[in-house]
Amino acid sequence: MGKGPQFDEADYIQRHTVNAWNQFILGQEYRSKAARLCPRTREEKKWRKNHFDLGTAVHETESSRIQRPTEPKTKQPIRPAHEFEVCLEPDDFTEEKYKLFENYQRNVHKEGRSDISKPGFKRFLCSGLGQTHQMVDGIRQNLGSYHQCYRIDGRLVALGVLDLLPSCVSSVYLIYHQDVQHWYFGKLSAMREISLAIEGRYRYYYMDPEAYDWDPLNGDFLTRLSARRYVSMSMERELHLPPHKFIDIKELGFSHDDDELVARLHRYQEQHSPLGAVWGVEATSALAANMPGIMSLAEVQSEIPLGRWRIKLGNRGVFHLDVCTSRVRTDESVMKDLQGWTEWDIGDPTTIKGMVAELAAALGPGLVNRLVLEFK
Repeated sequence: MGKGPQFDEADYIQRHTVNAWNQFILGQEYRSKAARLCPRTREEKKWRKNHFDLGTAVHETESSRIQRPTEPKTKQPIRPAHEFEVCLEPDDFTEEKYKLFENYQRNVHKEGRSDISKPGFKRFLCSGLGQTHQMVDGIRQNLGSYHQCYRIDGRLVALGVLDLLPSCVSSVYLIYHQDVQHWYFGKLSAMREISLAIEGRYRYYYMDPEAYDWDPLNGDFLTRLSARRYVSMSMERELHLPPHKFIDIKELGFSHDDDELVARLHRYQEQHSPLGAVWGVEATSALAANMPGIMSLAEVQSEIPLGRWRIKLGNRGVFHLDVCTSRVRTDESVMKDLQGWTEWDIGDPTTIKGMVAELAAALGPGLVNRLVLEFK
């Protein structure tokens, strides 16, 4: 997934995740003393209450940036509960990194010890592009393959594998220790990597590439995109999947006894295509899936006026589709102006209305009211 590195808005889950982490690093005792010894101004408090600054949020608990005012009674600087450090290192092999990888593979991916090896780790996560840099607008822009290492009290607890290219930060892989699993390091690392993209003047941020192959947008590809909510051409080729939606396992050329291939097919189906299964399972809307952080259908219908969501078409500006004349005008328009809007079922994820409802459920009413949805 590629995105420009702007991060003007953050939803509740993102803000809560980084704020909870920062509170854990600082600790209650430090926060109480800091509030007394170096209090924020009224203007600062008001601004922080109503705004979320990504750069400030992800950096404020780093050991090098924490304020350490002196406690009058002890004449000693106050200390946070934990010392937190993040550094960008070459993607070299170390025993410290391998031990973290081993813990992650065993406890998160549930792999056996015999499936984990140092050569495999080196080949998978330590064989990148080398390292160099260039200057962009007076700022050093690192280039090459790196490990972004997260340490608490000197202990390596997470590692992000990054490819830094002149125009993008590409997030390749993330591993973390089971002890910090409940802190949602996937979200924490993504926000920090977005901040890295902004600070380093990279244009885009890419998440989790599965392959580096280029595939033409031909009829076969379009058929697969219409049949499934998510398409990984590398996985489709590996599993020899036909392009259409409803298939029987016998069509794949292997039986239910082929445990490994069946398991890989299920992983592809469950992880990437929950609403458009690769075999005969009808699509189910995320609004009915009770997914954490996703609004329910009832909440969307009561809190978000979907029909009034503003829309635009390509570079024409905000457009209006006159359903009587079928002409497009460039004045203000909203979803309900689309022909067929009233007939579409909001719970059907194969319709534009159903897709828009799912997007709104993930964004929340605050962002929906601010955004214009663009069709290209």
